[in-house]
Amino acid sequence: MFTRPARPLRAPLPRPARLLLVGVAIDAVGVGLVLPFLVIYLHEVRGIPVATVGVLAAVPAAVALALLGPVGVLIDRIGPRRVQMSAICCSMLSALTLAASHSVAVAALAMLLAGVGHAAFWPANQSLVVSVLPTEQRARYFGVSFTLLNAGIGLGGILAALYVSVDQPSTFTTVYVLDALSFLGPLVVLAWPLRHVGGPLHAQGSAGADLVSGGSYREVLRDRVFRRLLVVVFFSAFVGYGQFEAGWTAYSRLVAEAPTRVIGIAFAVNTGVIVLLQLSVLRFMEGRRRTRMLALLAAIWAVSWSVMGLGGLVPGTVLASVLVIASTGIFALGETLLSPLAPAITNDLAPEHLRGRYNATASLAFQVAAVTAPVSAGFLIGHDLDAAYVALLLAGCAALGVLAIRLERVLPRVANGLPVTDPSLSADDLAGLASEVPVSHL
Repeated sequence: MFTRPARPLRAPLPRPARLLLVGVAIDAVGVGLVLPFLVIYLHEVRGIPVATVGVLAAVPAAVALALLGPVGVLIDRIGPRRVQMSAICCSMLSALTLAASHSVAVAALAMLLAGVGHAAFWPANQSLVVSVLPTEQRARYFGVSFTLLNAGIGLGGILAALYVSVDQPSTFTTVYVLDALSFLGPLVVLAWPLRHVGGPLHAQGSAGADLVSGGSYREVLRDRVFRRLLVVVFFSAFVGYGQFEAGWTAYSRLVAEAPTRVIGIAFAVNTGVIVLLQLSVLRFMEGRRRTRMLALLAAIWAVSWSVMGLGGLVPGTVLASVLVIASTGIFALGETLLSPLAPAITNDLAPEHLRGRYNATASLAFQVAAVTAPVSAGFLIGHDLDAAYVALLLAGCAALGVLAIRLERVLPRVANGLPVTDPSLSADDLAGLASEVPVSHL
Protein backbone atom coordinates (compact mmCIF):
# COMPACT_ATOMS: atom_id res chain seq x y z
CA MET A 1 0.00 0.00 0.00
CA PHE A 2 1.24 3.48 -0.87
CA THR A 3 2.07 5.66 2.11
CA ARG A 4 2.39 9.40 1.59
CA PRO A 5 5.63 10.83 3.05
CA ALA A 6 5.03 12.74 6.25
CA ARG A 7 4.89 16.48 5.63
CA PRO A 8 7.33 16.64 2.70
CA LEU A 9 6.97 20.40 2.44
CA ARG A 10 7.94 20.80 6.11
CA ALA A 11 11.32 19.06 5.81
CA PRO A 12 14.19 21.49 6.47
CA LEU A 13 16.12 22.61 3.42
CA PRO A 14 19.80 21.60 3.38
CA ARG A 15 22.47 24.21 4.11
CA PRO A 16 23.47 24.84 0.44
CA ALA A 17 19.85 25.60 -0.43
CA ARG A 18 19.53 27.99 2.50
CA LEU A 19 22.69 29.80 1.41
CA LEU A 20 21.30 30.13 -2.11
CA LEU A 21 18.22 31.75 -0.59
CA VAL A 22 20.45 34.28 1.21
CA GLY A 23 21.88 35.33 -2.15
CA VAL A 24 18.38 35.58 -3.59
CA ALA A 25 17.23 37.89 -0.78
CA ILE A 26 20.19 40.26 -1.11
CA ASP A 27 20.01 40.58 -4.87
CA ALA A 28 16.22 40.97 -4.87
CA VAL A 29 16.34 44.35 -3.11
CA GLY A 30 18.58 45.71 -5.85
CA VAL A 31 16.32 44.31 -8.56
CA GLY A 32 13.34 45.97 -6.90
CA LEU A 33 15.03 49.37 -7.04
CA VAL A 34 14.99 49.36 -10.85
CA LEU A 35 12.44 46.77 -12.03
CA PRO A 36 9.41 49.11 -12.27
CA PHE A 37 11.23 51.93 -14.01
CA LEU A 38 13.03 50.74 -17.16
CA VAL A 39 10.45 52.20 -19.55
CA ILE A 40 10.09 55.40 -17.52
CA TYR A 41 13.86 55.84 -17.22
CA LEU A 42 14.69 55.31 -20.89
CA HIS A 43 11.65 57.14 -22.28
CA GLU A 44 11.00 60.02 -19.89
CA VAL A 45 14.47 60.61 -18.46
CA ARG A 46 16.71 59.74 -21.42
CA GLY A 47 14.23 60.78 -24.13
CA ILE A 48 14.18 57.52 -26.10
CA PRO A 49 10.90 56.93 -28.04
CA VAL A 50 8.62 54.34 -26.47
CA ALA A 51 8.64 52.11 -29.56
CA THR A 52 12.45 52.07 -29.43
CA VAL A 53 12.31 51.31 -25.72
CA GLY A 54 10.15 48.29 -26.55
CA VAL A 55 12.86 47.03 -28.90
CA LEU A 56 15.57 47.70 -26.31
CA ALA A 57 13.59 45.78 -23.70
CA ALA A 58 13.57 42.81 -26.08
CA VAL A 59 17.36 42.85 -26.65
CA PRO A 60 18.22 40.69 -23.58
CA ALA A 61 15.86 37.98 -24.74
CA ALA A 62 17.18 38.18 -28.31
CA VAL A 63 20.77 37.79 -27.07
CA ALA A 64 19.70 34.89 -24.89
CA LEU A 65 18.23 33.14 -27.92
CA ALA A 66 21.67 33.02 -29.50
CA LEU A 67 23.46 31.89 -26.34
CA LEU A 68 21.18 29.38 -24.62
CA GLY A 69 22.38 26.44 -26.70
CA PRO A 70 26.05 26.84 -25.73
CA VAL A 71 25.00 27.75 -22.18
CA GLY A 72 23.25 24.39 -21.72
CA VAL A 73 26.36 22.55 -22.90
CA LEU A 74 28.58 24.62 -20.59
CA ILE A 75 26.37 23.84 -17.59
CA ASP A 76 26.66 20.13 -18.27
CA ARG A 77 30.44 20.35 -18.88
CA ILE A 78 31.79 22.80 -16.28
CA GLY A 79 28.92 22.87 -13.80
CA PRO A 80 26.11 25.34 -13.02
CA ARG A 81 27.94 27.23 -10.26
CA ARG A 82 30.64 28.66 -12.53
CA VAL A 83 28.12 29.53 -15.22
CA GLN A 84 25.89 31.30 -12.71
CA MET A 85 28.81 33.34 -11.33
CA SER A 86 29.66 34.50 -14.86
CA ALA A 87 26.02 35.44 -15.40
CA ILE A 88 25.97 37.52 -12.23
CA CYS A 89 29.07 39.44 -13.33
CA CYS A 90 27.45 40.26 -16.69
CA SER A 91 24.29 41.46 -14.96
CA MET A 92 26.35 43.70 -12.67
CA LEU A 93 28.08 45.29 -15.67
CA SER A 94 24.71 45.74 -17.35
CA ALA A 95 23.33 47.73 -14.40
CA LEU A 96 26.42 49.96 -14.29
CA THR A 97 26.20 50.59 -18.03
CA LEU A 98 22.50 51.39 -17.84
CA ALA A 99 23.22 53.95 -15.13
CA ALA A 100 25.39 55.80 -17.66
CA SER A 101 23.03 55.38 -20.62
CA HIS A 102 22.52 58.74 -22.32
CA SER A 103 21.93 57.34 -25.80
CA VAL A 104 20.28 54.45 -27.58
CA ALA A 105 23.70 52.90 -28.33
CA VAL A 106 24.79 52.79 -24.67
CA ALA A 107 21.37 51.52 -23.57
CA ALA A 108 21.61 48.79 -26.21
CA LEU A 109 25.03 47.76 -24.85
CA ALA A 110 23.55 47.55 -21.35
CA MET A 111 20.69 45.41 -22.63
CA LEU A 112 23.16 43.19 -24.51
CA LEU A 113 25.09 42.55 -21.30
CA ALA A 114 21.79 41.86 -19.53
CA GLY A 115 21.00 39.33 -22.23
CA VAL A 116 24.24 37.45 -21.63
CA GLY A 117 23.43 37.38 -17.91
CA HIS A 118 19.84 36.26 -18.47
CA ALA A 119 20.87 33.53 -20.90
CA ALA A 120 23.24 31.97 -18.40
CA PHE A 121 21.60 32.69 -15.06
CA TRP A 122 18.25 30.88 -15.10
CA PRO A 123 19.23 27.49 -16.55
CA ALA A 124 22.36 27.52 -14.37
CA ASN A 125 20.38 28.51 -11.28
CA GLN A 126 17.75 25.82 -11.76
CA SER A 127 20.40 23.19 -12.46
CA LEU A 128 22.31 24.27 -9.34
CA VAL A 129 19.19 24.07 -7.17
CA VAL A 130 18.39 20.59 -8.49
CA SER A 131 21.96 19.47 -7.74
CA VAL A 132 21.58 20.24 -4.02
CA LEU A 133 17.94 19.25 -3.44
CA PRO A 134 15.98 15.99 -3.71
CA THR A 135 12.93 15.88 -5.97
CA GLU A 136 10.39 16.23 -3.17
CA GLN A 137 11.88 19.54 -1.95
CA ARG A 138 12.36 21.31 -5.27
CA ALA A 139 8.88 22.80 -5.65
CA ARG A 140 9.09 24.07 -2.09
CA TYR A 141 12.48 25.69 -2.73
CA PHE A 142 11.27 27.41 -5.90
CA GLY A 143 8.24 28.71 -4.02
CA VAL A 144 10.26 29.98 -1.04
CA SER A 145 12.84 31.51 -3.37
CA PHE A 146 10.08 33.28 -5.27
CA THR A 147 8.68 34.59 -1.98
CA LEU A 148 12.05 36.00 -0.91
CA LEU A 149 12.65 37.41 -4.37
CA ASN A 150 9.39 39.30 -4.30
CA ALA A 151 9.82 40.44 -0.70
CA GLY A 152 13.13 42.00 -1.72
CA ILE A 153 11.68 43.43 -4.91
CA GLY A 154 8.78 44.89 -2.95
CA LEU A 155 11.10 46.55 -0.46
CA GLY A 156 13.30 47.88 -3.24
CA GLY A 157 10.28 49.09 -5.19
CA ILE A 158 8.91 51.02 -2.23
CA LEU A 159 12.28 52.66 -1.56
CA ALA A 160 12.68 53.57 -5.22
CA ALA A 161 9.14 54.92 -5.50
CA LEU A 162 9.87 57.29 -2.60
CA TYR A 163 13.24 58.33 -4.02
CA VAL A 164 13.32 58.48 -7.82
CA SER A 165 12.00 61.44 -9.78
CA VAL A 166 11.91 62.07 -13.52
CA ASP A 167 12.90 65.66 -12.74
CA GLN A 168 16.15 64.45 -11.14
CA PRO A 169 17.93 62.02 -13.48
CA SER A 170 20.65 61.45 -10.86
CA THR A 171 18.16 59.54 -8.73
CA PHE A 172 17.82 56.91 -11.46
CA THR A 173 21.60 56.71 -11.81
CA THR A 174 21.86 56.05 -8.09
CA VAL A 175 19.37 53.17 -8.03
CA TYR A 176 21.02 51.46 -11.00
CA VAL A 177 24.41 51.65 -9.25
CA LEU A 178 22.85 50.20 -6.09
CA ASP A 179 21.35 47.43 -8.21
CA ALA A 180 24.82 46.59 -9.51
CA LEU A 181 26.23 46.44 -5.98
CA SER A 182 23.48 44.07 -4.84
CA PHE A 183 24.84 41.38 -7.17
CA LEU A 184 27.84 41.08 -4.86
CA GLY A 185 25.67 39.18 -2.36
CA PRO A 186 24.96 36.05 -4.44
CA LEU A 187 28.41 36.28 -6.03
CA VAL A 188 30.14 36.00 -2.64
CA VAL A 189 27.87 33.12 -1.59
CA LEU A 190 28.73 31.14 -4.71
CA ALA A 191 32.43 32.00 -4.60
CA TRP A 192 33.08 30.93 -1.01
CA PRO A 193 30.61 28.89 1.10
CA LEU A 194 29.16 27.09 -1.95
CA ARG A 195 32.44 26.64 -3.81
CA HIS A 196 32.25 22.85 -3.46
CA VAL A 197 28.79 22.38 -5.01
CA GLY A 198 27.45 22.69 -8.54
CA GLY A 199 30.20 20.83 -10.38
CA PRO A 200 29.74 19.23 -13.82
CA LEU A 201 26.47 17.32 -14.09
CA HIS A 202 28.17 14.54 -16.00
CA ALA A 203 31.64 13.64 -17.17
CA GLN A 204 31.05 11.22 -20.01
CA GLY A 205 33.83 10.46 -22.43
CA SER A 206 31.73 11.63 -25.36
CA ALA A 207 31.18 15.09 -23.89
CA GLY A 208 33.63 16.66 -26.31
CA ALA A 209 31.77 15.15 -29.23
CA ASP A 210 28.50 16.45 -27.83
CA LEU A 211 29.93 19.96 -27.69
CA VAL A 212 30.83 19.83 -31.35
CA SER A 213 27.85 17.99 -32.79
CA GLY A 214 25.10 19.18 -30.49
CA GLY A 215 23.64 15.67 -30.67
CA SER A 216 22.37 15.83 -27.11
CA TYR A 217 20.09 18.71 -28.02
CA ARG A 218 18.55 16.50 -30.67
CA GLU A 219 17.86 14.02 -27.89
CA VAL A 220 16.19 16.77 -25.88
CA LEU A 221 13.97 17.78 -28.78
CA ARG A 222 12.97 14.16 -29.45
CA ASP A 223 11.13 14.23 -26.12
CA ARG A 224 7.57 14.82 -27.34
CA VAL A 225 6.26 15.60 -23.86
CA PHE A 226 8.92 18.23 -23.34
CA ARG A 227 8.12 19.76 -26.73
CA ARG A 228 4.55 20.30 -25.57
CA LEU A 229 5.81 21.80 -22.34
CA LEU A 230 7.93 24.25 -24.33
CA VAL A 231 4.81 25.62 -26.04
CA VAL A 232 3.17 26.07 -22.63
CA VAL A 233 6.28 27.86 -21.36
CA PHE A 234 6.19 30.18 -24.37
CA PHE A 235 2.59 31.25 -23.84
CA SER A 236 3.02 31.61 -20.07
CA ALA A 237 5.97 33.95 -20.70
CA PHE A 238 4.25 35.87 -23.50
CA VAL A 239 1.16 36.74 -21.46
CA GLY A 240 3.12 36.89 -18.20
CA TYR A 241 6.58 38.18 -17.44
CA GLY A 242 7.29 39.16 -21.04
CA GLN A 243 4.53 41.76 -20.80
CA PHE A 244 4.67 42.73 -17.15
CA GLU A 245 7.83 44.83 -17.03
CA ALA A 246 7.46 46.61 -20.37
CA GLY A 247 3.88 46.20 -21.66
CA TRP A 248 2.07 46.69 -18.36
CA THR A 249 4.24 49.67 -17.43
CA ALA A 250 3.80 51.32 -20.84
CA TYR A 251 0.03 50.77 -20.81
CA SER A 252 -0.39 51.98 -17.23
CA ARG A 253 1.77 55.05 -17.76
CA LEU A 254 0.85 56.09 -21.32
CA VAL A 255 -2.72 54.83 -21.70
CA ALA A 256 -4.13 54.80 -18.16
CA GLU A 257 -1.88 57.82 -17.35
CA ALA A 258 -0.99 56.57 -13.89
CA PRO A 259 1.60 58.69 -12.01
CA THR A 260 5.14 57.37 -11.55
CA ARG A 261 4.54 56.84 -7.85
CA VAL A 262 1.51 54.67 -8.60
CA ILE A 263 3.70 52.46 -10.80
CA GLY A 264 6.06 51.89 -7.87
CA ILE A 265 3.18 51.22 -5.50
CA ALA A 266 1.67 48.75 -7.96
CA PHE A 267 4.89 46.75 -8.10
CA ALA A 268 5.01 46.81 -4.30
CA VAL A 269 1.44 45.46 -4.16
CA ASN A 270 2.41 42.75 -6.63
CA THR A 271 5.30 41.58 -4.50
CA GLY A 272 3.32 41.95 -1.28
CA VAL A 273 0.61 39.61 -2.53
CA ILE A 274 3.24 37.04 -3.47
CA VAL A 275 4.96 37.26 -0.09
CA LEU A 276 1.66 36.87 1.75
CA LEU A 277 0.20 34.07 -0.35
CA GLN A 278 3.04 31.99 -1.80
CA LEU A 279 3.42 29.50 1.05
CA SER A 280 -0.34 29.08 1.35
CA VAL A 281 -0.56 28.49 -2.40
CA LEU A 282 2.19 25.86 -2.13
CA ARG A 283 0.07 23.97 0.41
CA PHE A 284 -2.99 24.37 -1.82
CA MET A 285 -1.10 22.96 -4.81
CA GLU A 286 0.25 19.91 -3.01
CA GLY A 287 -1.24 16.73 -4.48
CA ARG A 288 -3.05 18.61 -7.27
CA ARG A 289 -2.29 18.22 -10.95
CA ARG A 290 0.18 20.85 -12.08
CA THR A 291 -1.55 21.12 -15.43
CA ARG A 292 -4.81 22.12 -13.72
CA MET A 293 -2.90 24.78 -11.80
CA LEU A 294 -1.54 26.11 -15.10
CA ALA A 295 -5.07 26.35 -16.47
CA LEU A 296 -6.15 28.22 -13.34
CA LEU A 297 -3.17 30.53 -13.81
CA ALA A 298 -4.36 31.37 -17.34
CA ALA A 299 -7.80 32.33 -16.04
CA ILE A 300 -6.36 34.52 -13.29
CA TRP A 301 -4.08 36.36 -15.69
CA ALA A 302 -6.98 36.94 -18.08
CA VAL A 303 -8.79 38.72 -15.24
CA SER A 304 -5.65 40.74 -14.46
CA TRP A 305 -5.23 42.01 -18.01
CA SER A 306 -8.95 42.81 -18.22
CA VAL A 307 -8.71 44.97 -15.10
CA MET A 308 -5.67 46.74 -16.54
CA GLY A 309 -7.60 47.34 -19.75
CA LEU A 310 -10.44 48.97 -17.83
CA GLY A 311 -7.92 51.42 -16.38
CA GLY A 312 -7.24 52.67 -19.90
CA LEU A 313 -10.91 53.64 -20.28
CA VAL A 314 -10.66 56.24 -17.49
CA PRO A 315 -7.15 57.69 -17.99
CA GLY A 316 -5.65 60.05 -15.47
CA THR A 317 -8.25 59.38 -12.78
CA VAL A 318 -8.02 57.92 -9.31
CA LEU A 319 -10.04 54.96 -10.58
CA ALA A 320 -7.43 54.32 -13.28
CA SER A 321 -4.71 54.22 -10.62
CA VAL A 322 -6.77 51.84 -8.49
CA LEU A 323 -7.37 49.54 -11.45
CA VAL A 324 -3.73 49.34 -12.55
CA ILE A 325 -2.69 48.62 -8.95
CA ALA A 326 -5.41 45.97 -8.63
CA SER A 327 -4.28 44.35 -11.87
CA THR A 328 -0.80 43.75 -10.43
CA GLY A 329 -2.25 42.18 -7.30
CA ILE A 330 -4.34 39.77 -9.37
CA PHE A 331 -1.36 39.06 -11.61
CA ALA A 332 0.66 38.19 -8.49
CA LEU A 333 -1.82 35.47 -7.54
CA GLY A 334 -1.09 33.79 -10.87
CA GLU A 335 2.63 34.17 -10.28
CA THR A 336 2.39 32.19 -7.06
CA LEU A 337 1.04 29.30 -9.12
CA LEU A 338 3.63 29.50 -11.89
CA SER A 339 6.82 29.88 -9.84
CA PRO A 340 6.90 26.30 -8.46
CA LEU A 341 5.40 24.68 -11.58
CA ALA A 342 7.52 25.28 -14.68
CA PRO A 343 10.98 24.51 -13.22
CA ALA A 344 9.65 21.50 -11.29
CA ILE A 345 8.03 19.97 -14.39
CA THR A 346 11.12 20.64 -16.51
CA ASN A 347 13.49 18.99 -14.06
CA ASP A 348 11.19 16.03 -13.42
CA LEU A 349 11.25 15.36 -17.17
CA ALA A 350 15.00 15.88 -17.57
CA PRO A 351 17.47 12.97 -17.34
CA GLU A 352 20.47 13.82 -15.18
CA HIS A 353 23.08 13.96 -17.95
CA LEU A 354 20.95 16.40 -19.98
CA ARG A 355 19.67 18.57 -17.16
CA GLY A 356 21.56 21.67 -18.26
CA ARG A 357 20.31 21.32 -21.81
CA TYR A 358 16.70 20.78 -20.70
CA ASN A 359 16.81 23.91 -18.54
CA ALA A 360 18.49 25.89 -21.31
CA THR A 361 15.87 24.78 -23.83
CA ALA A 362 13.05 25.76 -21.47
CA SER A 363 14.74 29.13 -21.01
CA LEU A 364 14.96 29.40 -24.79
CA ALA A 365 11.17 29.09 -25.10
CA PHE A 366 10.83 31.72 -22.38
CA GLN A 367 13.23 34.07 -24.17
CA VAL A 368 11.43 33.74 -27.51
CA ALA A 369 8.35 35.06 -25.74
CA ALA A 370 10.41 37.70 -23.97
CA VAL A 371 11.55 39.00 -27.37
CA THR A 372 8.12 39.10 -28.98
CA ALA A 373 6.18 40.37 -25.94
CA PRO A 374 7.78 43.82 -25.40
CA VAL A 375 8.13 44.43 -29.14
CA SER A 376 4.44 43.71 -29.72
CA ALA A 377 3.51 45.83 -26.71
CA GLY A 378 5.67 48.73 -27.84
CA PHE A 379 4.28 48.57 -31.38
CA LEU A 380 0.60 48.36 -30.41
CA ILE A 381 0.71 50.92 -27.59
CA GLY A 382 3.04 53.20 -29.56
CA HIS A 383 0.52 53.20 -32.44
CA ASP A 384 -2.51 53.83 -30.17
CA LEU A 385 -3.83 50.27 -30.65
CA ASP A 386 -4.64 49.89 -26.98
CA ALA A 387 -7.73 47.70 -27.38
CA ALA A 388 -5.86 45.38 -29.75
CA TYR A 389 -3.10 45.02 -27.16
CA VAL A 390 -5.51 43.94 -24.42
CA ALA A 391 -7.29 41.59 -26.85
CA LEU A 392 -3.95 39.99 -27.75
CA LEU A 393 -3.23 39.28 -24.09
CA LEU A 394 -6.65 37.73 -23.50
CA ALA A 395 -6.28 35.51 -26.57
CA GLY A 396 -2.87 34.39 -25.26
CA CYS A 397 -4.37 33.50 -21.88
CA ALA A 398 -7.04 31.41 -23.57
CA ALA A 399 -4.40 29.57 -25.59
CA LEU A 400 -2.37 28.91 -22.43
CA GLY A 401 -5.36 27.35 -20.67
CA VAL A 402 -6.14 25.04 -23.57
CA LEU A 403 -2.52 23.98 -23.98
CA ALA A 404 -2.19 23.20 -20.27
CA ILE A 405 -5.18 20.86 -20.35
CA ARG A 406 -3.84 19.13 -23.48
CA LEU A 407 -0.44 18.69 -21.83
CA GLU A 408 -2.15 16.74 -19.05
CA ARG A 409 -2.91 13.89 -21.47
CA VAL A 410 0.77 13.04 -22.00
CA LEU A 411 2.58 14.35 -18.90
CA PRO A 412 3.94 11.60 -16.59
CA ARG A 413 2.17 11.50 -13.21
CA VAL A 414 5.24 12.37 -11.18
CA ALA A 415 5.97 15.40 -13.40
CA ASN A 416 2.33 16.41 -12.99
CA GLY A 417 2.71 16.51 -9.21
CA LEU A 418 0.90 13.25 -8.47
CA PRO A 419 2.20 10.28 -6.47
CA VAL A 420 3.13 7.23 -8.51
CA THR A 421 0.14 5.30 -7.13
CA ASP A 422 -2.66 7.77 -6.54
CA PRO A 423 -5.88 6.14 -5.30
CA SER A 424 -7.85 8.54 -7.49
CA LEU A 425 -6.28 7.15 -10.67
CA SER A 426 -8.35 4.88 -12.86
CA ALA A 427 -7.28 1.43 -14.03
CA ASP A 428 -6.40 2.91 -17.41
CA ASP A 429 -4.26 5.55 -15.69
CA LEU A 430 -2.39 2.90 -13.71
CA ALA A 431 -1.85 0.81 -16.80
CA GLY A 432 -0.44 3.88 -18.52
CA LEU A 433 2.29 4.16 -15.89
CA ALA A 434 4.00 1.10 -17.31
CA SER A 435 4.31 2.72 -20.74
CA GLU A 436 5.96 5.91 -19.48
CA VAL A 437 9.65 6.11 -20.26
CA PRO A 438 11.20 8.49 -17.72
CA VAL A 439 14.42 9.24 -19.59
CA SER A 440 13.53 10.01 -23.19
CA HIS A 441 9.68 10.05 -23.12
CA LEU A 442 9.68 8.79 -26.68
